[in-house]
Amino acid sequence: MGSKCCKSGPDKDAQEKEKLKRLHEKRRRARAKAAGKIQAWWRGTLVRRTLLVAALRAWMIQIWWRTVLWRRVLKWRQDLLKIYVIQEEAAVKLQSWVRMWQCHRRYCRMCNTLCILQAPEGCFAFQTFRTSDSLQEQYEVVPNLPEFHIEILSV
Repeated sequence: MGSKCCKSGPDKDAQEKEKLKRLHEKRRRARAKAAGKIQAWWRGTLVRRTLLVAALRAWMIQIWWRTVLWRRVLKWRQDLLKIYVIQEEAAVKLQSWVRMWQCHRRYCRMCNTLCILQAPEGCFAFQTFRTSDSLQEQYEVVPNLPEFHIEILSV
């Protein structure tokens, strides 16, 4: 047995050293693997943080651009509304001028056609009669087709 002990002693030491060497190598690999996982996690965190910052910046730029576009649309609508109001006011003014001209023309026709024959002190004279309240009460004038009445007054 003694010889086995001696023979196994150096082999046992070599085996022990080999076992320790493998254990250290295993621990080193485990640490390297753990360090690799930690580094991968940290790199992923940095990438996600960078992507988040980039996404937030892109989002802010998109919000700014949409605001710029919305302001352009609002300004365009306001300009169109101003143009519409100007056109409507011009149309209303033109219509009022035409109606005023038509009324004036009818009035002038009526003034030129309504005459009252009078005979003061034995002579006859034609007098232009302007429309007044009494005439408007006595005679109804249709806007498109005026009716003319001539009154002959005698003394």
